Amino acid sequence: MQVSADEVVLRLHIQPGAKTSGFAGRHGDAMKLRLAAPPVDGKANKALLAYLADFCGLPKSKVELVSGHTSRAKRVRLSGLSVSGLGRLKDLD
Repeated sequence: MQVSADEVVLRLHIQPGAKTSGFAGRHGDAMKLRLAAPPVDGKANKALLAYLADFCGLPKSKVELVSGHTSRAKRVRLSGLSVSGLGRLKDLD
């Protein structure tokens, strides 16, 4: 996780097609996130952004997939994150 004054960039390892969506610990230097959405037609990427927006209390427009559009290894930028949203992420780390 890279934290700056106005944004956070997360390194994630995504497991699409899971029973339920949720964080599942660490995978190397990334946080592992299971997604219930299948990895077809961008459904998992859309579900990822929606899940993170909801988890952090952000509008979807403030969550951006930076890299890894077709990979399980992804980087996601969160802009305008509140102190409580950042605290929830740090608790996972």
